[in-house]
Amino acid sequence: MSRSAHPAGPRHADVLPEGHYSAPPADLNALDPKVWAQTVTRDEDGVVTVGGIPVTRLAEEYGTPAYVLDEADFRARARAWRTAFGADADVFYAGKAFLSRAVVRWLHEEGLNVDVCSGGELATALSAGMPADRIAFHGNNKSVDEITRAVEVGVGHIVLDSFQEIARVAHVAQSRGKRQKVLIRITVGVEAHTHEFIATAHEDQKFGIPLAGGQAAAEAVRRALQLDGLELVGIHSHIGSQIFDMSGFEVAAHRVVGLLKAVRDEHGVELPEIDLGGGLGIAYTSDDDPREPHEIAKALTEIVTRECEAAKLRTPRISVEPGRAIVGPTAFTLYEVGTIKPLDGLRTYVSVDGGMSDNIRTALYDAEYSVALVSRTSDAEPMLARVVGKHCESGDIVVKDAFLPSDVAPGDLLAVPATGAYCRSMASNYNHVLRPPVVAVDGGEARVIVRRETEEDLLRLDVG
Repeated sequence: MSRSAHPAGPRHADVLPEGHYSAPPADLNALDPKVWAQTVTRDEDGVVTVGGIPVTRLAEEYGTPAYVLDEADFRARARAWRTAFGADADVFYAGKAFLSRAVVRWLHEEGLNVDVCSGGELATALSAGMPADRIAFHGNNKSVDEITRAVEVGVGHIVLDSFQEIARVAHVAQSRGKRQKVLIRITVGVEAHTHEFIATAHEDQKFGIPLAGGQAAAEAVRRALQLDGLELVGIHSHIGSQIFDMSGFEVAAHRVVGLLKAVRDEHGVELPEIDLGGGLGIAYTSDDDPREPHEIAKALTEIVTRECEAAKLRTPRISVEPGRAIVGPTAFTLYEVGTIKPLDGLRTYVSVDGGMSDNIRTALYDAEYSVALVSRTSDAEPMLARVVGKHCESGDIVVKDAFLPSDVAPGDLLAVPATGAYCRSMASNYNHVLRPPVVAVDGGEARVIVRRETEEDLLRLDVG
């Protein structure tokens, strides 16, 4: 089909249907540096490159869909967080965002710690050489086997999420003659301005021990201090994900420090650590305005210091857990266009060779993304498009509302930026689709760090 053989959907802002989009950008070929990894650019032929490699060559060598990760960008962001918080604080990379052995090695080399929330994530971190004492173990329902392994290998911290876990971890540690460092996760009652499914500090949800009323949190502290197998070193709080407003952290810090003061007053103990979690937002579209690591570090440090001075407490060592904020902007997903379906007066549906199996976030969270034509430039008029996948679901949407050139055609390559976090981690085999590879690029070289699944992988687990 020629690029002019199919009619396009609506092209002008004054005739567009209602939806989540703004007016077409002035230049559809431009790449907003807020949204794309730092080495992404267009070459003289109009083809997008990353790490000096054209996406056309990546598609030819590794196929599509594929997650393409800019290693230099990842390392730079990790280093920026480490530098911003300095030697008197700890930065734990939240492995749930995306974890592989290559990523663990990069983190180790850049001086970051790792936060895990399952036995599989723990195994990955250990297998790649991350020292156990630089690993923290999260989760609201850790199994006895997971706790046992974490204690036996000597993880630095276990975050206690319930009264049952207080007893379980204490029993496992004591039975092995160990004293495990722990933090207690509390829910501070802060309503983060984010999607309901990723807000984690209001009372009506599964994580942590509620601070409201004071009795539950106080009792959790009493038990942790009394049990021989535990060394209670601090309090943990996490208010949600994809957050741009620092006011929630200010309220959370105020309440956490209030608990530290209550602990001091009742037990004569000043807990030495406070973990404020992660959840800082990134730019998925040009409308997003994330804060830089040094701004976040300054704000959080000032908040905690001020609250502790008011409570006459020594300022504890601060920990933070950026995951998305490090890996999210470093990668994009590369797709090939398969079919074009204009709907008169509505929009044009552009189907790609992936979908909700490699990015469930649009369907799950109503997440918004950007998208660009990356195998060439185009001077065609913009058209309102919906980028969708190949799965048997109406909700199989990758980018809900976006403007693409009206001459987009089968065989073109599209890229969706800011897919480094949660896309590969939450990928599935829905419709028995094979999960894409993760291809790391750096300095003109590319290598697979997580290979594409094969039909043999799929069938190997089916014992028939």
